[in-house]
Amino acid sequence: MGGMARTGNRSSRSAGAKEVAQARRAEVRLPPLVEYEGEGLEPDGDYDGVRFGETDLSDASGPGARFMDCELRGCALDRTELVRARFIDSVLSGVRGVGTDLAGASLRDVEVLDARLGGVQLHGAVLERVLVRGGKIDYLNLRKARLKDVVFEGCVLSEPDFGEAQLVRVEFRDCVLKRADFSAVRMESVDLRTVAELDIARGVERLAGAVISPSQLMELAPAFAAQIGVRVEA
Repeated sequence: MGGMARTGNRSSRSAGAKEVAQARRAEVRLPPLVEYEGEGLEPDGDYDGVRFGETDLSDASGPGARFMDCELRGCALDRTELVRARFIDSVLSGVRGVGTDLAGASLRDVEVLDARLGGVQLHGAVLERVLVRGGKIDYLNLRKARLKDVVFEGCVLSEPDFGEAQLVRVEFRDCVLKRADFSAVRMESVDLRTVAELDIARGVERLAGAVISPSQLMELAPAFAAQIGVRVEA
């Protein structure tokens, strides 16, 4: 497929390399929390200082809900509807599920740790100072989303869709990107240098604003050449 490129890179950064602007990391410090004893979620619900521990939120509907200083630990989020929800100063740890709908949601100062998710809808969402560490997310839909100061660290993203998204100070650290779609994306200070596997299905020509390593450049060279119509032959 035109534009498809794959690289592998496990080398450290060069000591003399110019540093890209780094993302401001989320630093979440939760206060003492109250255990959630309700059932499901409420539309436009207001959850402040609540711990959802192993709560089954499958098929729950909470569009417009607000979670502040909350922890969702080990929760099931299959088909959970959280359209336009707001997560502020919160931690989602070990959450799992398929078809979680977070379209148009807002995440600010949030940590997502060891998640196992599939088909997550985050199109049109706003992510600011978010850390996604560990775990695996399949078919992550971030089309037209805005990401600022976001770090993906040690996680696997399989077929993520960043189409038409805006990425500012976004870091991919020691993670795997499989068949990523960067179509029409806009990038500014995006660091891809330590990606363990960089597999771009579409949008390799949209990497302006990103920083890659020399070895990644060599791997991506055929895709770059194809974009400008250059044939490379021995």
